[in-house]
Amino acid sequence: MAARNIFYAQSGGVTAVINASACGVIETARRHRRRLGKVYAGRDGIIGALTEDLIDTSRESAAAIRALRHTPSGAFGSCRHKLAGLEQDRAAYERLVEVFRAHDIGHFFYNGGGDSADTCLKVAQLSRALGYPLQAIHIPKTVDNDLPLTDNCPGYGSVAKFIAVSAREASFDVASMARTSTRVFILEVMGRHAGWIAAAGGLAADERHNIPLVILFPEIAFDREKFLAAVRRKVRKFGYVSVVVSEGARYADGTFLAAAGGKDAFGHTQLGGAAPLVAQLVKENLNYKTHHAIADYLQRAARHIASKTDVEQAYAVGKAAVEFAVAGKNAVMPAIRRTNHKPYRWRITEAPLQRIANREKKMPRNFITRDGYHITGRCRAYLEPLIQGEDYPPYKNGMPDYVRLKNVAVRKKLKRGFAP
Repeated sequence: MAARNIFYAQSGGVTAVINASACGVIETARRHRRRLGKVYAGRDGIIGALTEDLIDTSRESAAAIRALRHTPSGAFGSCRHKLAGLEQDRAAYERLVEVFRAHDIGHFFYNGGGDSADTCLKVAQLSRALGYPLQAIHIPKTVDNDLPLTDNCPGYGSVAKFIAVSAREASFDVASMARTSTRVFILEVMGRHAGWIAAAGGLAADERHNIPLVILFPEIAFDREKFLAAVRRKVRKFGYVSVVVSEGARYADGTFLAAAGGKDAFGHTQLGGAAPLVAQLVKENLNYKTHHAIADYLQRAARHIASKTDVEQAYAVGKAAVEFAVAGKNAVMPAIRRTNHKPYRWRITEAPLQRIANREKKMPRNFITRDGYHITGRCRAYLEPLIQGEDYPPYKNGMPDYVRLKNVAVRKKLKRGFAP
């Protein structure tokens, strides 16, 4: 049987290590040339498949592909485009088959979070419904760390490391100024429904660093008076406090603190900034001087301080996706299984997409302290291995030396276009 080509695409918000997964896919596929054809990447995710805008990764040198391992963001472009069900969006699925058939694509690798797992499952179902032979394998990626059936998600360990370091360093700064200036520093982090990133801020404090923290999790309903009392207590005891607030922090009725109105392309509520709201609340009610920061893209782009564990796991799931394809797997995701806590050990396992798509893994209640404002020892034991090790990129003239691929387009074969 002739070797068939691979379609690989990146989806949703990118991370510091998603390109390490791309590196794992491409390098592993090149080692299986007898079984697999070329790796075609979708320019701007699934949009590239729908518009027949494919990138020929075989035109890149081995050195350039290897450099993806230390380069942040999405090397081929990403998108937020969610396919509806086959009956609702049949024209789009038929277009996918048309493009895949034209370019002899037999393997679909989608590198993203929960919505991408859903898309990947639909593509696997498409193969059966439309009679086109296609293997669909989801490659996990999300800084939110909310995919089920995997111990953790590639991308999370590095953003957790960045937030933990930032919270500690900013706290040192506030402690220096608290007597005559700022008493409360607020750091807003990502996390729409799950507080995994906010939890990482708890690592700023440990036995050697007695840093006063208040963490606002999406899983714990925000109580205005209780929060203000906690801030007041910390300031009276320590002279200052650092607050880590998830963008998804919400009131008891489910309303986000920072709902800005509108929806994104995946149908998620747009969030407009919890940190300034919390800062204003503290200023108006406690009259403490505050400063706030919104980590935003910085937290997920910070490859210079990536977790070595995270880089290794991101590469491993990309590599495993290709090996699953060679083994004939379909509608599955390479998942990370923790096999030992101390010393930390992990391995890759196989997880069915039907149990992953459209599901979220939130913080367990026993990972959050009874008062709802910090992490427990059990949570710390879970988090600490994920931020271990440094994997610095090469530097040139004092700056990280990241790669920009040529991204040579594959010649189009279809006469008609398509507007997604």
